[in-house]
Amino acid sequence: GAGGDTVGVRIHQSRRLPDFLQSVNLKYVKLGYHYLISNLLALCLVPLIGAIFIHASEMNPDDVLQLWLHLKYNLVSVVICSAFLVFGSTVYIMTLPRAVYLVDYSCYRAPESLKASYRQFMEHSRLTGDFDDSSLEFQRKILERSGLGDETYVPEAMHFVPPRPSMQAAREEAEQVMFGALDNLFANTNLRPKEIGILIVNCSLFNPTPSLSAMIVNKYKLRGNIKSFNLGGMGCSAGVIAVDLAKDLLQIHRNTYAVVVSTENITQNWYFGNKKSMLIPNCLFRVGGAALLLSNKAADRRRSKYKLVHVVRTHKGADDKAFHCVYQEQDENGKTGVSLSKDLMAIAGGALKTNITTLGPVVLPISEQLIFFMTLVIKKVFKYNLRPYIPDFKLAFDHFCIHAGGRAVIDEVEKNLQLLPVHVEASRMTLHRFGNTSSSSIWYELAYIEAKGRMRRGNKVWQIAFGSGFKCNSAVWVALRSVAPSKNGPWDDCIDRYPVKVI
Repeated sequence: GAGGDTVGVRIHQSRRLPDFLQSVNLKYVKLGYHYLISNLLALCLVPLIGAIFIHASEMNPDDVLQLWLHLKYNLVSVVICSAFLVFGSTVYIMTLPRAVYLVDYSCYRAPESLKASYRQFMEHSRLTGDFDDSSLEFQRKILERSGLGDETYVPEAMHFVPPRPSMQAAREEAEQVMFGALDNLFANTNLRPKEIGILIVNCSLFNPTPSLSAMIVNKYKLRGNIKSFNLGGMGCSAGVIAVDLAKDLLQIHRNTYAVVVSTENITQNWYFGNKKSMLIPNCLFRVGGAALLLSNKAADRRRSKYKLVHVVRTHKGADDKAFHCVYQEQDENGKTGVSLSKDLMAIAGGALKTNITTLGPVVLPISEQLIFFMTLVIKKVFKYNLRPYIPDFKLAFDHFCIHAGGRAVIDEVEKNLQLLPVHVEASRMTLHRFGNTSSSSIWYELAYIEAKGRMRRGNKVWQIAFGSGFKCNSAVWVALRSVAPSKNGPWDDCIDRYPVKVI
């Protein structure tokens, strides 16, 4: 009896359907689904084209003659249709936006003398005499958790004890960074300064008169009719804003080069008080800057690295909490600094959600959009309590450049977008090696990807930046070739040491 029961159980088990969760790797099922949906139009057209080809191959000379006679006696119709076709094609081509190419870019690398190790930073903070014991301990904890390494750079004025911040020292920092990046860019692209038609500089906290853009015009003797702009107070996401402005101007001005310079100035913006929320920028912000050469010339496509695909800008400034979450002010003792709110991460998450809601439909494959739409319908119409579906942006992008604002920012984006460690590697390593270089951080990250030899022709890059206001801005680029790092890149002598483990 017992033996028979055992045999019966075995037969019953063998007749069950296999457990597909165990036997099939669902990742490949999902990939197959995405491939099928994304290529559905092509898959439907193949049989149609095949049928037309077969039908055409069966036609004899008499059939061809009959077709010709039919068209000959309906010449007016043919001419009208052809005219409409030519006119429509011309209008379509003329109204297409001009392609904007990133010919090359350069990131500033400060001299070794400006390196500030963790030990040096804390020692200098103590010797200034401006910080009490509680503030020093707070800075120590922030630095330990920041994700910054021992090789970031602070401006020369901060290396003195006591520090020597002044207007002249701030100008010197701006000149070293901007001119250093531009000299390298001009050398790598063989660009003559007189060829530049548009110049855009963004720096949030330092806005002297004459402006930073005027300093560049004066240094390189740029032409008198140059369209120059100076963006101030727009935070760490201003680099994408500058690219967007350049893109719009390049739609109007034909055969033009645009140069964008993105930087931040620390010399006069170091906080020497004891308000905790205003001490955090001291621990995170470091010297850095980037210069970009953009072109709308068709002839430049062959030598360019990337083509600009999309720019999406999100501004949450209408909300009071968002407006005040990164705020320059004076403390109770009259000392100026930038205060970071406790709500910063929640506000950044909300801004990111709005931004990707706009960006998603133009970059995600139709398969992901269908899943998102179906989830929404089931939730709203059938009142099912489903978790909101987070689209898989890994299907739309090959590389991610998340603004290296701090460890928490990178962690939050990684979690919200369900990214893998390799996708945030460039951001984490840029934060470790160069610190928060504000609006230029996304370019140090792109340079990291190139230095690692990971950028292939057709790869799509998503740059995400956050800034005061509060803003979240995105830029999407496509690689026009397998991109190698340019000469004198920021990672030239240290890429082999990365990635490093960040404690």
